Amino acid sequence: MLNHRFRPRSRERLPDPQWHATVHRVRGEFEEMPCLRLTLPQARTLFGLPDRVCEWVLGRLESDGFLGRTAQGEYVRQTTTP
Repeated sequence: MLNHRFRPRSRERLPDPQWHATVHRVRGEFEEMPCLRLTLPQARTLFGLPDRVCEWVLGRLESDGFLGRTAQGEYVRQTTTP
């Protein structure tokens, strides 16, 4: 039997449709500009997202293998091929 522990939903968490739309929008910006390099503060400003939401979105795209991070902490697109 799986042991799942209930955790309350964060008040900062977006509703699922808005979450998916936000991830899609941020991914689209990196697809349109393959050479885009953004630090977390720059990404928050560009995308107009709260701190935690921006961290979660960029972290999701990084865990998906779409984004990587440079030694300077910039988020960059991993590949430029479709």
